[in-house]
Amino acid sequence: MDGQYGDSTRSVKSVASEAVPGQAVAPSPVPASTFHLSSDPSDVPDSYGRSSNPTWRHLESALAQLEGAPSALAFGSGMAAITSVLRVLAKPGHKLVVPADGYYQVRRYASEYLAEQGVMVVQAATEEMCAASADADVVLAESPANPGLDVVDLHRLALQCRSRGATLVVDNTTATPFGQQPLSLGADVVVASATKALSGHSDLLAGYVASAHTDLMAEVERERLHSGAILGAFEAWLLMRSLGTAGLRFERQCHNAAALAVALHAHPAVRAVRYPGLPDDPSHRIACAQMKRFGGLIAVELADAEAVHSLVERSVLLIASTSFGGIHTSVDRRARWGDDVSDGFARISLGIEDTDDLIADIEQALG
Repeated sequence: MDGQYGDSTRSVKSVASEAVPGQAVAPSPVPASTFHLSSDPSDVPDSYGRSSNPTWRHLESALAQLEGAPSALAFGSGMAAITSVLRVLAKPGHKLVVPADGYYQVRRYASEYLAEQGVMVVQAATEEMCAASADADVVLAESPANPGLDVVDLHRLALQCRSRGATLVVDNTTATPFGQQPLSLGADVVVASATKALSGHSDLLAGYVASAHTDLMAEVERERLHSGAILGAFEAWLLMRSLGTAGLRFERQCHNAAALAVALHAHPAVRAVRYPGLPDDPSHRIACAQMKRFGGLIAVELADAEAVHSLVERSVLLIASTSFGGIHTSVDRRARWGDDVSDGFARISLGIEDTDDLIADIEQALG
C-alpha cells in the first residue's frame, strides 16, 4: 500500500508516532549519553549514547521507509556515512571506482586515504561508469552527479556489478528517495547526505546508509560504533521533524527547477544549461527511465566568474552559498572548490519560493 501513496503522504507517514492514547503525537528527542541498565543486557535496548538511541531508531525507521529498505543507519554527516561504508567494503587489493565528476570530497577521501591503504582507486566520469566498472570490486555511483548532473543507468550498472559479485553503492543525495529509489533498481547500498533536501533548512548536518543486506549493515553499524561518527539526538529529532514536510518541499523545488531550466535555456546570457528534465538534455532518456522527479538542481554556464557574482548581487532572492537542498534558492560557483568546470559554471539549488517570483527575479538579474 505504501507504494501507492504520494510523496507528502509518505513523508508524513514515515515520521508518524505510534497511535497510543495519551501519548504525544509529535515525538520528543531523547538527549541521553547513558541509560539505566538491567542485570540482563538483553532487557534494555539502550545502554550508551554512542551505540544506540531511541530517537535514532525512529529516524532510521523513517529513512528506511522512504528508501524502500528494511533498515537504515543515521550518521553525523553524509561524508561520515559514505566513508564508513567504504571502509567496510573497500579492502587492500580491491578495485574501487568513484565518480570523477561527483562530489569532490569523496574523490579526495578515496585517493588520500583508501589508496594509501592499498585500495586501487579509479576515477570515472558518470557517462563512463559502466565501462570503468567492468572489473571492479566496489563501485560508488552518484546519480545525478554533483555538480554536472549527468545520470548513470543504475539498472545496467547494477546488473553488471551483480554478475561479477561486485558491490554497488549509490549516492542518492541529489535525487533523494522522492526522485528515485536505487535499491529498487538493483543497488546494494544507498548512501546520502540528509543535510540537503531531506532536512531542507540549512541548519544541521546528517547522513544515512540504507540497504537490504543484513550482514553488511551490521558491519557498517559496528564501524559507526568504533569510529564515533554518530548523529546527535537533537539533530536526529530536527531531521525527523523536517522529514514530515520533505515531500512537499521537494515537489516545489523540482517544479521551480524545471521552470527555471526552461527559462534559462533560451536566455542569451546563459551559455549552457544542464537539467535531466529538459527533453534535449544528454541524460534525459535515462533519467526518464529511472527517476520519478528530476531534482531541485540545475547547472548553468555563464560567461565568467564575474557574471556569476553579478547574478547574485543583482538578484533580490538568490543567496550565494555552498551545499544545496534548502528552502532558499542558492548559487554556488563550483570552480572555487576545485571542480573541473569553467569559471562561469554555477550550480543553482532551487528553493521553495513562488515560481513566477523566482524566474522574474533571476531574469532581471541576468539583464
